[in-house]
Amino acid sequence: MQQASAPAILDPEVGQARTADGAAAVALSGAWDIRALESRARSLKSQLQQQASDAGTHWDLSRIQRLDHIGALLIWQGWGKRRPARLALAPGHEGFFSNLDSAATAAPAVPFDPLRPLRSLGAAMLLAAEHMRGIVQLLGQILIDSAVLIRHPLRGPWREISASLFRVGAQALGITALVGFLIGVVLSYLSAEQLKSVGANVFIINILGIGIIRELGPVIAAVLVAGRSGSAITAQLGVMRVTEELDALSVMGIPHTVRLILPRIVALAIAMPLLILWTSGIALIGGAISASMQLGISVHSFISGLPGAVPAVNLSLAMGKGVVFGVLIALVACHFGLRVQPNTESLGIGTTNSVVTSITAVIVADAVFAVIFSDVGISLL
Repeated sequence: MQQASAPAILDPEVGQARTADGAAAVALSGAWDIRALESRARSLKSQLQQQASDAGTHWDLSRIQRLDHIGALLIWQGWGKRRPARLALAPGHEGFFSNLDSAATAAPAVPFDPLRPLRSLGAAMLLAAEHMRGIVQLLGQILIDSAVLIRHPLRGPWREISASLFRVGAQALGITALVGFLIGVVLSYLSAEQLKSVGANVFIINILGIGIIRELGPVIAAVLVAGRSGSAITAQLGVMRVTEELDALSVMGIPHTVRLILPRIVALAIAMPLLILWTSGIALIGGAISASMQLGISVHSFISGLPGAVPAVNLSLAMGKGVVFGVLIALVACHFGLRVQPNTESLGIGTTNSVVTSITAVIVADAVFAVIFSDVGISLL
């Protein structure tokens, strides 16, 4: 039995037809793809635009034999980039025009605004002021809670403070010792190369003593604690916000500032000076070992010469920096932890912002200390 031959593919045409109810309609037929439109696209687009001038025109596209994205885009542009109200489509062609509808309803491109950098700067300043106000309010609430606990010490969260001390202090000894030792070795090695060239080997004690005890020790310890413990505090409070544990504490009448925030601030205020002592001591040991290898200064001579080269007030200044740095890191971490929204994306953003802001606050505070105490603890001998 002889099979029926497939219908011939016709050229694209814009013609007239009648709908089922007898109304006049614009009928598109033939192949509307890239091969068929290659030489006739301009004339067909002109015909479509003429027919689309009447918004009430019926369009019949059910007779199109072949259609691709190029043909659909040509028809769409002929319509003025909007779908006509009366349209008949073949079932397989609906997807082409649905994609074009979605693209048309997408948000328009933002026009160039010469004042956009200034607006962005203003918005950033307002956001920074809002964060600063939140941190100050949190600090005020902590001071009020501390005053209440001083009057009623038995109500204090001593167990939480002890647990926080262990997490932010004892568990940070390893990483601070490692980084401190390496910093001491690197600083001693670089200084030794310069001092050997001028025959001032003995001044390695002054350089390492002042540099590590006064500046590098506190800053390195604070940066490590901000990245390690500050991010953990923000994540803990953020997860409690996501799981609604903070709301549960409020319902039970337990102030979260007393049970969650105050213990962390107290723990960091106590642990940071001790970590600074630990980090500075290990860094000086690393510097002494490197100095003995590079300059021939024994470790015993290095340690013995430190009290004469570094006034004791530098150690007090480093301890004071530790208290301030610890309170700053804890306040910033708790502030961003409490601002986390109940979703995982906000938790990640809050933790990142907490670490960056904590490190920035530490460096700014260290610069303020350097300016205020520039004439304190510097030996000219």
